[in-house]
Amino acid sequence: MLGDERANWRPERFGYELWGCEVGLRFPMVKLLDYRARWAELEASRNPFATVVMAHLRAQETQANPEARKAAKWQLLRRLYEQGTARVDILNLFRFIDWVMGLPEALEEALWHEIVEYEEAKRMPYVTSGERIGMRKGMEQGIQQGIEQGRRQGLFDGITLGLELRWGADGLRLLPEIGPIEDVHMLRAIHEGLKRVSTPEELRQIYRQTN
Repeated sequence: MLGDERANWRPERFGYELWGCEVGLRFPMVKLLDYRARWAELEASRNPFATVVMAHLRAQETQANPEARKAAKWQLLRRLYEQGTARVDILNLFRFIDWVMGLPEALEEALWHEIVEYEEAKRMPYVTSGERIGMRKGMEQGIQQGIEQGRRQGLFDGITLGLELRWGADGLRLLPEIGPIEDVHMLRAIHEGLKRVSTPEELRQIYRQTN
């Protein structure tokens, strides 16, 4: 399944050759971009995945236009109400749409007021303020965790390279000890320590002192 914006990129095979040997894999391919021409079909569908595809396409189309994104986001959400989608499904799809179609804070608040007014008019309080706050915090925590994981991986890769360049196999023997460390600050200290210590044992003392 391809979610990119390159209309002509349609890989259906992966493989490589080495020393006369060849390994290959053919696979079916679905290009989400193709569904732009099938928008009416998506709108009429009650399959939750149709909403996922619509949100993905609208997110791509409105990257540089926050106002258009707000309008498209509300259109997608209102469609769920009008289809009579179950509350639990609306909440789940709301989380996804909110994630892929992020808005500036002012527009997000304006959209939220439209949702509240619509729910009050229709007497269907599906998304409460508490649930919205919870969804927002969950998304922010997920983003932060992703950033921290990226930092950790970058530091670990740098440490691995530094160990190999400085001490070769002797340095790489520390990896089973350093690998489980989750603390980004500690990994940064190890990374910086590589510049000043003389032996693997001296580097080991940096992270053993706190244990």
